[in-house]
Amino acid sequence: MKNTISLLILTLLIFSSCKNESKTNSETAITTEANTAAKPEIKSSLKITPISHATMVLEYEDTVIYTDPVGGADAFKDQKKPSIILITDIHGDHLSTETLESLDLSNAVVVMPKAVSEKLPELNALERIVLDNGKTITVNKHTIEAIPMYNLRKEALKFHDKGRGNGYVITLGGERIYISGDTEDIPEMRTLKNIDKAFVCMNLPYTMPIESAANAVLEFKPKQVYPYHFRGTEGFSDVALFKTIVNNSNKNIEVIQLKWY
Repeated sequence: MKNTISLLILTLLIFSSCKNESKTNSETAITTEANTAAKPEIKSSLKITPISHATMVLEYEDTVIYTDPVGGADAFKDQKKPSIILITDIHGDHLSTETLESLDLSNAVVVMPKAVSEKLPELNALERIVLDNGKTITVNKHTIEAIPMYNLRKEALKFHDKGRGNGYVITLGGERIYISGDTEDIPEMRTLKNIDKAFVCMNLPYTMPIESAANAVLEFKPKQVYPYHFRGTEGFSDVALFKTIVNNSNKNIEVIQLKWY
């Protein structure tokens, strides 16, 4: 009888220990799952297709954006029809009436500064919008803000007057995308906030040297920066050196080089 009682007590102790261990493991599993759910991995679904120099296609869900479309219809033969066109300036590497007239713009909203609008004939577009520096509009549920673009160096002031052209900040699916257009490292660039992807020009004599571009990027700290528009009168700017300058000071800024030329 005594042995039977001892065996019964031992059995109860083992059962209780197993139950507590099971509970602890279950609680740990729940905690781990909760922590994982609280920190989902965020991936960008933005597709970026460089066409050439300042021209590219940005595709996010059912929105297709052409920036500074030049090169004629053939340059876009493999691309979806645009829903938004962004034009930054009046110069031929940004504005091509021939290209715009060759594209199907029937479902496209064309956004431009006033100086561009004055040079454009009537287009078969869904809508054309003139956007001044500092103004913001919403197109297809995406916000588009016009950022100034202009020269600072005395020898370059003749190229881009303040107020004539637009850089742009576009918000696509929570990401803020900055397109610099033709500019130097102006205060309006340096004070940008929460930029996820930045397309920054760097060509001489028209915009700025790589050192100025890198210095500005280090100040406004985009998560990713794409050197573009880097062909000047003396050839291509040293974008590899630009990357080195940026990452020597801030390794958290990812410099991405796409094939523009």
